Amino acid sequence: MAPFSFLAMVVALSALPWCSRSLTFSSRLVHRFSDEARAAAASSPGGGRWPIRRSAEYFEVLARSDLARQKRRLGGRYQMLYPSEGSQTFSLGNDFGWLHYTWIDIGTPNVSFLVALDAGSDLLWVPCDCIQCAPLSGYHSSLDKDLRMYSPAESRTSRHLPCSHKLCQLGPSCKSPKQPCPYNINYYSENTSSSGLLVEDTLYLASSDGRTSVQASVIIGCGRRQSGDYLDGVAPDGLLGLGFGDISVPSFLAWAGLVRDSFSMCFQEDDSGRIFFGDQGVSTQQSTPFVPANGKYITYIVEVERFCIGAKCVGETSMQALVDSGSSFTYLPNDAYKRVTLEFDRQVNYSRYAFLGYPWEYCYKASPLELPDIPTVALMFAVNKSFVVTNPLFLINGKEGELTGFCLAVNSSEENLATIGQNFMTGHHMVFDRENSKLGWSRSDCRDIDTSIPVTTPPHNRPENPLPTNEQQSNPNGHAVAPAVAGKAPNTMDSSAASPSKVVSHFCLFLLLTQFAVIFVG
Repeated sequence: MAPFSFLAMVVALSALPWCSRSLTFSSRLVHRFSDEARAAAASSPGGGRWPIRRSAEYFEVLARSDLARQKRRLGGRYQMLYPSEGSQTFSLGNDFGWLHYTWIDIGTPNVSFLVALDAGSDLLWVPCDCIQCAPLSGYHSSLDKDLRMYSPAESRTSRHLPCSHKLCQLGPSCKSPKQPCPYNINYYSENTSSSGLLVEDTLYLASSDGRTSVQASVIIGCGRRQSGDYLDGVAPDGLLGLGFGDISVPSFLAWAGLVRDSFSMCFQEDDSGRIFFGDQGVSTQQSTPFVPANGKYITYIVEVERFCIGAKCVGETSMQALVDSGSSFTYLPNDAYKRVTLEFDRQVNYSRYAFLGYPWEYCYKASPLELPDIPTVALMFAVNKSFVVTNPLFLINGKEGELTGFCLAVNSSEENLATIGQNFMTGHHMVFDRENSKLGWSRSDCRDIDTSIPVTTPPHNRPENPLPTNEQQSNPNGHAVAPAVAGKAPNTMDSSAASPSKVVSHFCLFLLLTQFAVIFVG
């Protein structure tokens, strides 16, 4: 049997070069600045500016792109960076809209700003040369420094971004390409916006070894006029956009080669937390891919397969969800909201109670001596990855601080897109890995994130909190759905006849399978 096995191996190996010569795959290459690419871009929204072929700008753009690719390929200069004031974040509750904030330093000489952390938007803006801004005094007494206003004229390192700059979205509306670039951003909250001028200035950071100070050039919104919630206590001293956009701080740090294209946030139940740029998480974390919109990653959207309450996974609760640290609480599309809340209410088995002034529908009275058993709330992703919410409740205390009730801190939304807010992220180390287009998470008290965090790829292991794998385990009328379904490519050939290349590929596959079978038998 051994001589025959050796002969079969020789035959199979000798056929491989012939197979490789017979199978040819090809694809057209189109240069990014070709007429064809220009025409395609012109037909889509935001086609952008195109340099004149073989002009100085043309070669400058290509050289800058090459340099950025080299920096990304080599990885970041630093393992992790964080604001020079420290990696700590904190929430001040209702005084500041329940968002998490951190102190940052910008400009020369540097000025400190208390900015809200928002993964749902891109721009870093601060109050600046104000026409209409929130008052910067009379806030929480625990702040260790005053809130400030930014003035580009007082910073030696500032310069206005011209309307001709590629990141100036409102450039076409400018009267002159040299005038300062305006910006105007409308946020999800009703009538909430920020507008002003874009400025390039220095952001001060520190490396994770604690010994190196880093200065990064970023674009800042000189927010001259705010409206809506930004005049009513939310982000009075500015907002740090952490989105996918080229104008966001994570994008600037990655393109400059300072860190890997990733960042993390961690929120603790005592309202403290941490933020790191360049952090790609730990080897034991779970992950799920981000979902592109029209072929582009524009925000942090994930695909939720189903919601689970206790041991039951609720039917028809698949949805796409925006992971947004700029949203205090969590929102579900109406249909999914009804199914999830009804199942939660059934398992809690307590009488609902309407607490005056609270925005949630499912609230319950509670004794300060005994809190009822609360079912777990979890989101299930592909391949049975589970995200178990550490505390989905909002506790209501009486005048003496005693517990009087609790609410399921989830609201309904008219939109089809759900929002996973800060309250669901609490107790987790959340990793926004833009480089690998995935969201990572692991349970954490936020104190265990230190300079020894390895940059590794999460393994494909079982979730640490196993839940029902499909609805059939708790829903007899449900049906199992495979985690992934392969799609078929359109058939461009006559299906009634096999092409020569198909015959060759089948023959090559046959030779290899024959060889493996012979070796196994041998």
